[in-house]
Amino acid sequence: MFTRISKSGGRAYLQLVEAFRNDNGEPRQRVVANLGRLDQLRPKDLEPLIGGLQRALGRVPTPVPDVEFIGAKALGDVYALHALWQELGLEGAVARALRSSYRRFDALAMVRAMVFNRLCEPDSKLGVLRWLDTVALPGHPEHSSHDHLLRAMDALMDRAGAVEDAVAAQLRPLLDDEMSVVFYDLTTVRISGTGRVADDVRAHGMSKETGGIARQFVLGVIQTREGLPIAHQVHAGNIGEVGTLLPMIQATVKRYRLKRVILIADRGLLSLDNLAAVESLTSASGEPIEYVLAVPGRRYAEFADLVGDVAFVDGVGETRWQDRRLVLAHDAVRAEEQQQAREAAIAALEAEGDRLATRLDAQDEGTPQRGRRSSDRRAYLKFSEQTKAARLSRIVKADLQAERFSYTIDNAAKRAAEVLDGKLLLVTNTDLPAAGVIERYKALADIERGFRVLKSDIEIAPVHHRLPERIRAHALICFLALLLHRVMRMRLKASASPLSPQRALALLRQIQQLQVKIDHRPTTRTSQINAEQRGLLQQLNLPVPEVATPA
Repeated sequence: MFTRISKSGGRAYLQLVEAFRNDNGEPRQRVVANLGRLDQLRPKDLEPLIGGLQRALGRVPTPVPDVEFIGAKALGDVYALHALWQELGLEGAVARALRSSYRRFDALAMVRAMVFNRLCEPDSKLGVLRWLDTVALPGHPEHSSHDHLLRAMDALMDRAGAVEDAVAAQLRPLLDDEMSVVFYDLTTVRISGTGRVADDVRAHGMSKETGGIARQFVLGVIQTREGLPIAHQVHAGNIGEVGTLLPMIQATVKRYRLKRVILIADRGLLSLDNLAAVESLTSASGEPIEYVLAVPGRRYAEFADLVGDVAFVDGVGETRWQDRRLVLAHDAVRAEEQQQAREAAIAALEAEGDRLATRLDAQDEGTPQRGRRSSDRRAYLKFSEQTKAARLSRIVKADLQAERFSYTIDNAAKRAAEVLDGKLLLVTNTDLPAAGVIERYKALADIERGFRVLKSDIEIAPVHHRLPERIRAHALICFLALLLHRVMRMRLKASASPLSPQRALALLRQIQQLQVKIDHRPTTRTSQINAEQRGLLQQLNLPVPEVATPA
């Protein structure tokens, strides 16, 4: 027997039909029962019949659950960050620092959410609230508001010293306090707004992003040689780089109780006063702070005579400068490229100088060329601007005192520049081998990627806060996000994973928390976790989330 739908008069009927053969052996069908009009039949009308047929066959009928899909939220990325946050002890550290019996909201949860947002989907504080509606962040309260986020930032700054001390206590076991190599660098952070407030850190200064003047603040960060950020400081946007170094080093040595410190810092932090001040600092054990500092490019000309007498072995040389070690690295390929580029730029300037002189001579002879009439003074100014733009003012010199436009090539300055081509100059007071000094400094390039992460993945800028303490709170939140990012990067690198932290989080973000009703009872389920996602969690040394979670 089987069921059949037949139509009559524009209606459809469900019938139970039997197939048989007549006396002549011909196949025939007959209707055993009419079950009713199809549009009027309901599941409850047919389920008893279906159950009875199954029982007749000795089968136990399986009830079909009523499943209603409610929605889904991203789980994997915030789960991984939360697990890492807990493992590093940041949950307890920040909780102890923010503990208050007067607060009527969970400040720790707000801080945690803002930190995770910088890594998952960086946005404004209002954007954080929209993002929270799309993720299943473990331990986050059901209701959050913009006011809660801002008040959490205020609480963070009220206890900033305690938070930083607590975080340092968690990170201290990860550092080698017998000899800690620390890298210091600065970046500028764009900021919006035109108003003024008391103790404003927003100031106009030279931007490292654009090379022009911008309203900004300056952020200094100290990182270990593994790339782990351990300290940061917000400075006014117009502060000189030299003045930022000493307070941060002193505070970091004290906070982490470092016994021996080798400071690696880039160009811009070198001055005679600064060196003397750095050399006066001591570590927690009373030992002098050691340093490797790069000579700023603007001061290279002062070293031409010294460099010319240095003998290089395998591209490494050493001499003395003002009773200090001066370590040099020489790259022959880079030197050739710089020399060729300089020769081409000088040739272009000479051609321009000859063109200007020819034009002036033609005017003097009464046969002016097309265009605006020129003068020797105008030619001097134009040529000087082009020379300055080419950074060749030391070599190609226009004589501004001469009556007629002219210029000269300073061959001595040119030879001095060629001596410095392809050279890296480092001042140090360490006893490391010269090659070791160069290797330590070149590691700074990897550390500088942390700043690119701050500005690209974490999107620290532009900052829309106005109050100085809110700006500092924003910087601290981004610093904690950078800490999680670098720990993820270290673990992925150690496991030879080709993924960046951003790609890893994007892959984990595909793990969803599903909200469903089964037989009208709400529950949550975790979507299928594939082999790649499981392997990634193992590389990060994090547990796999449970497949099902009770509502």
